[in-house]
Amino acid sequence: MAVLFLNLEIAAIADETPARAKKAESSPPPLASKEEYRKYGMKREGDPVRGRVIFNEKRTACVICHRVETGERKAGPDLMAAGDKLARGDIIDAILWPSRSIADGYGTTVVETRTGESWMGVVNGATDSHIELIGVDGKPRRIARVDVQRQLASEVSLMPEGLYAGLKQQEFADLVEYLVSLKQEENIAVFRAGTPEVIPSTASPVTLRPFHDESLRFVSPVWFGQVPGSEGVFLVLEHKSGRIWRLEKNSGGDRKTLFLDLGAKLSRGGARGLMGLAFHPAFQENGRYFLAVHTVEEGQHIARIVERKAAPGLRKDSGDPPQIILRIEATTSSHTGGDLVFGSDGYLYVGMGDTGPHEDPHGHSQNMELLKGKMLRLDVDGKEGGLGYAIPPDNPFVGRSNVRPEIWVSGLREPWRFSFDPLTNDLWVGEVGQDRYEEVTIIRRGENHGWNVWEGFERFSNQYRIEGTRFIQPVFAYPRKRGNCIIGGHVYRVDPQSSYYGVYVFGDHNTRHLWGLTQTDRQLKKVLKIGTSPQKIVSFGRSTRGDLFLVGYEGTIFRIELDEAVFAE
Repeated sequence: MAVLFLNLEIAAIADETPARAKKAESSPPPLASKEEYRKYGMKREGDPVRGRVIFNEKRTACVICHRVETGERKAGPDLMAAGDKLARGDIIDAILWPSRSIADGYGTTVVETRTGESWMGVVNGATDSHIELIGVDGKPRRIARVDVQRQLASEVSLMPEGLYAGLKQQEFADLVEYLVSLKQEENIAVFRAGTPEVIPSTASPVTLRPFHDESLRFVSPVWFGQVPGSEGVFLVLEHKSGRIWRLEKNSGGDRKTLFLDLGAKLSRGGARGLMGLAFHPAFQENGRYFLAVHTVEEGQHIARIVERKAAPGLRKDSGDPPQIILRIEATTSSHTGGDLVFGSDGYLYVGMGDTGPHEDPHGHSQNMELLKGKMLRLDVDGKEGGLGYAIPPDNPFVGRSNVRPEIWVSGLREPWRFSFDPLTNDLWVGEVGQDRYEEVTIIRRGENHGWNVWEGFERFSNQYRIEGTRFIQPVFAYPRKRGNCIIGGHVYRVDPQSSYYGVYVFGDHNTRHLWGLTQTDRQLKKVLKIGTSPQKIVSFGRSTRGDLFLVGYEGTIFRIELDEAVFAE
């Protein structure tokens, strides 16, 4: 009876809507599934202004059941700060599957009277003498207790099933965007400050000049860096081939020689292969260097950190067997990190992604018993407990039960490229996003950077949110219209007289946009588009002097020349 009564009330409201246009002679396209609407709403950018119009239209009846401003209570939950309370996915699910999760205090009650009438709504008040319900029409109904024959709790939400069916997918995205935009003013201000609507371009873009002869083009290069203590000598990692090349520049021209070939020992394809390299601080003396390698072993995706040693003279690898420092079994082939950097403290920082699947449904990044979705800090000059490393004694979670002591920072999704500011020692991370935002963040000891509770400055999911946890927001986030794969870069610190001094330079793999930003206390001050790469960006490099380089995935290393550029609109 409850379901029948609900359908009758919905039908009564629907009858008041204007007549629809006559159907075209041809059959309309089939309605997309709920899952397709969900995917569209998560990934596509909606217009909150159009969404507000849809919210107030009779065809959705949203405004009848929900209030977005102060006023009398209605049958549905208040949505005055929906974007602060609920993640985008939760809002979408509530529209598509309204009876799956009903907000506390808004369960449906059915009252049958002794005269045979049935009323259904949300309890608005109850005394010994009466019960008051608010129905889907928004009107209160008071029923005397002496007239009540039976009172039932229903598992069916007052919100009608199939509301989405009357909306085009873009209209659905607009409605969702409007609901997400309903936030307290202070939170709106934070979002706008960190995700500016407009990013101006500099009047004079930077120059990207090929750093080597065209004949020395690389095959899918993924990392570039100078060999410590060797003027004009660099290493280049090729992602798919498993080769590391030694690039030497001198007055006689450029020279490219093979440093190491792991091709036969690597599984290739997708995200597998060579990913990153870090030289030991004493590389000139001990020849030690470390690689991030992703491979597949008997069907299992593996992320490894291995130690290798250069031959005397440091012109090629010694050929000695590698030492396995760290081995992590990944859930999928995605989000397995790829970068590793030594800090000024002599410890190795390793970025590890959540390893998937998409949206981190298992909560890896918030699970402190796992190394996935974390920044790790390791002492590779020692070993303890059967590990290939020791735990630095000042790591933030040393001695804590149910927490891995290697963890430096948690709540990361895919810290693909990160670097230290050589002046301030701030650790900058380019954090690859999920559906809507890419992030630039500065991470510090013991912090939680929010994934998958937050994406950018927006709630993503409450599934693994623990009350009382402090989440650190990024410095800057940009939406999909600007790109969908951030590549973290470096802070420029060569010439103090340059307008780029202290500017963090980074880009996006797919759109090839190149940006620079400045911050104070992790609050965005300025972000400008400073150029466009001729090739897809996969990494940035920095010489020991501090000059900046861009790695183009189509094979060219570019030097970023700032001499004639000005960081200003």
